[in-house]
Amino acid sequence: MTTTVLAAGDRFVLPRLLSDAVRARADADIGVRELELPWPHVPFGPVAEVQEASGTEEELIAALSGVRVCVTQMAPLTERVLAACPDLELFCVSRGGPVNANLDAATRHGVAVCFAPGRNAAATAEHTLGLILAAARHIPDLHTDLREGRWRGDFYDYDNCGVGIEGTAVGLVGYGAIGRRVAAALSALGARILVHDPYVTEDALPETATKVTLDDLLAHARIVSLHARLTPETRGIIGTDEIAAMRPGGVLVNCARGGLVDYDAVRRALESGHLHAAAFDVYAEEPVPPDSRLLKAPNVVLTPHVAGASRQVAHKAADLVAAEVHRFLDGRPLAHCANPAVLDTDGVLRGRKGRGE
Repeated sequence: MTTTVLAAGDRFVLPRLLSDAVRARADADIGVRELELPWPHVPFGPVAEVQEASGTEEELIAALSGVRVCVTQMAPLTERVLAACPDLELFCVSRGGPVNANLDAATRHGVAVCFAPGRNAAATAEHTLGLILAAARHIPDLHTDLREGRWRGDFYDYDNCGVGIEGTAVGLVGYGAIGRRVAAALSALGARILVHDPYVTEDALPETATKVTLDDLLAHARIVSLHARLTPETRGIIGTDEIAAMRPGGVLVNCARGGLVDYDAVRRALESGHLHAAAFDVYAEEPVPPDSRLLKAPNVVLTPHVAGASRQVAHKAADLVAAEVHRFLDGRPLAHCANPAVLDTDGVLRGRKGRGE
């Protein structure tokens, strides 16, 4: 029996990347149908009850007719879509989390939802390192000044000099896949790494890193970079009091989640000079409102939530979900299922025991 797969890509994880990855791994009889969603040319947003989705329920329902497997980055999996698409069994999201899928509804309909953890860890770590260097050494401002005809030799004045990495204490709040990569890169540049992560044990850290409390990290680190997940416990983890506890002349960087930081407190600290610089790729509100005072703050480097944007990420995302499709077709356990209640004790979708049965 031919299995029909919908490759619902967009302008980042292209439909052809998803199709090619699925076909490259499949040794079963499959047919691949493609749908292109408008993200990022059209911003993602809520679609019915799910968040951060692209496209409409209507176009996805039409495209899913007769489809058992969907691989996508942004397509909305809603109660309405699930009710209208009874053939669907597997929905693979090529992102670090399936925020575009209604997991409760998928579980009720017996649809397994998979995701792609770690797909952009390397790219985000690289971007973080770039922002740390750019903010600490004022690279964007110096670039702009030179293009406008100003030769800023005064940055050799001791009071204006940037912050170097070698010998500097860098604090990482969160030590997952991204934090580990950032730590390795900064250690190679001679930084001393301080880590605050309640889920990491001291013996899991390299010799170049030390586990500390958040208070100790803020008191001793010259550069603080955030890599924590956004949870009720971490929301607003860096606010007015925490910034005040940082060393004068410190640098704050966030490529994790906007909800970790009080950006008004950051702006005030930049304007007062308490913070030497800051750099952000994520924000409390996205896109950043054009009247946001953060956009006018001194010594701040801003990028529009693109830390995970590299061509390698798009290919890796497609490969990760294609691997899940291959496991599904073989009747093997799924590796990254977000709603395991639909699986049997072996990790296989209930009722799915291999393509020959």
